[in-house]
Amino acid sequence: MDINDLRSLFTVLTFALFAGIVWWAYSGQRRKAFEEAAQLPLDDDTPFIPDGPRGRDK
Repeated sequence: MDINDLRSLFTVLTFALFAGIVWWAYSGQRRKAFEEAAQLPLDDDTPFIPDGPRGRDK
């Protein structure tokens, strides 16, 4: 087994890992979790303070 065989094996294993991650991400079971995660930045309850330390011109 020479270096080119190892490179080919690594390429095939990496592609299989990539395909597995894509399959996992697009599976229907994960849809609800991803939709909830997508809404997290919008669910922030902290108020916006426009006169913060960098908001004032002095």
